Amino acid sequence: MSERSGVPGEGLVKGLAVTLKTMTRRSTTQQYPDVAPELPPRSRGVIALLEENCTVCMLCARECPDWCIYIDSHKEEVAVPGAARPRQRNVLDKFDIDFSLCMYCGICIEVCPFDALYWTPEFEYAEYDIKDLLHDKDHLGEWMATVPPPPAHDPHGDPSKEETTAARKAAAPAARPAPTRPRPEPGAEQGGGAPS
Repeated sequence: MSERSGVPGEGLVKGLAVTLKTMTRRSTTQQYPDVAPELPPRSRGVIALLEENCTVCMLCARECPDWCIYIDSHKEEVAVPGAARPRQRNVLDKFDIDFSLCMYCGICIEVCPFDALYWTPEFEYAEYDIKDLLHDKDHLGEWMATVPPPPAHDPHGDPSKEETTAARKAAAPAARPAPTRPRPEPGAEQGGGAPS
């Protein structure tokens, strides 16, 4: 049996001290339906869809561990001026998320390469029927109005990859100017000497 350090019943005294300190404090009740709660900035509510950015790459549906994203599309030909033949592009027909299955892991938002999915802090979308938790692309698009703006860049943090690349490209031409060659006049031969 190991010896305990301290006075016997020390834990009991500490527990009673916490209880007495809490009893003397005034309790505060948040009046939730009348007063909106202050949510943390990165809270996860419902997922919003920016339909214009979706290219139907299907990454979100493939990476979803719950398989709760359903996407349908069709191909459409687009005439490009100056091109030899028309190009094809995917057109989004259906984009549904079943929030009765979603576990709010955020993988779909992280893997989206075109920023089509966003977190919103809205959490009041309970339904009486579980079938109504299947949100279509129009319903998901309505949530875009509640997406908060991105946080400001930390001035003491590292610059983003895009900023570094843009600064390097801007500094490259200024550092070493391109050599300029005199243009030959029209009609002059480019071989070198004057005609004999």
